[in-house]
Amino acid sequence: MNQEMNGVETERVKETMHDKIDYVFKVVVIGDSAVGKTQILSRFAKNEFCLDSKSTIGVEFQTRTVTINSKVIKAQIWDTAGQERYRAVTSAYYRGALGAMLVYDITKRQSFDHVARWVDELRAHADSSIVIMLIGNKGDLVDQRVVHAEDAVEFAEDKGLFFSETSALSGENVETAFFKLLEQIHRVVSKRSLESGKGKATRHNNVATLQGSKLDVISGAELEISEMKNLSSCSC
Repeated sequence: MNQEMNGVETERVKETMHDKIDYVFKVVVIGDSAVGKTQILSRFAKNEFCLDSKSTIGVEFQTRTVTINSKVIKAQIWDTAGQERYRAVTSAYYRGALGAMLVYDITKRQSFDHVARWVDELRAHADSSIVIMLIGNKGDLVDQRVVHAEDAVEFAEDKGLFFSETSALSGENVETAFFKLLEQIHRVVSKRSLESGKGKATRHNNVATLQGSKLDVISGAELEISEMKNLSSCSC
């Protein structure tokens, strides 16, 4: 079934030998351990949720090919471990990333308090034009919430981030958040390509070396979360 959302086709694009990939966008999923990074990625890439999933060791990535504004885009999404002892390893993976999903757990205040540090790490290692989506995960555990959406919205506005709340368990808003991120990356890439086409002839366009472009923060009206039963959520 084909649905339209802000010019984005949400139908999964089958990769065949005949498909033309217009862009490959590298996205990193970061945040503290046990906030649900791997589960968010699995929900988007494979529409799966593993109840007994354990903490990710090292780094791995998954891909999903989608169509955005008539362009075939392959999202290469890297899952970086959140534990401190792996941060020196994963910092190398920020290079070349055009987007980032920065995830915290709405039931763990400490995971939100560490978000500023993750933003600083992104700014230090990633390109200045990287598009960042702040994600408050485990929205199904509404009765255990300790981080209010208003606090996250204020932080996102201050840092120039996008923001959404999700539930990897139910799938709530996961698709929307990823497509919003990919759409904004495409917008930045398209704008840079257009600008580089003006004036004298340019060198080969390299989407991984874009320079800063300010983007609007998603309004609070887009952050609605359905009331869901208090279900157990994955630890990863």
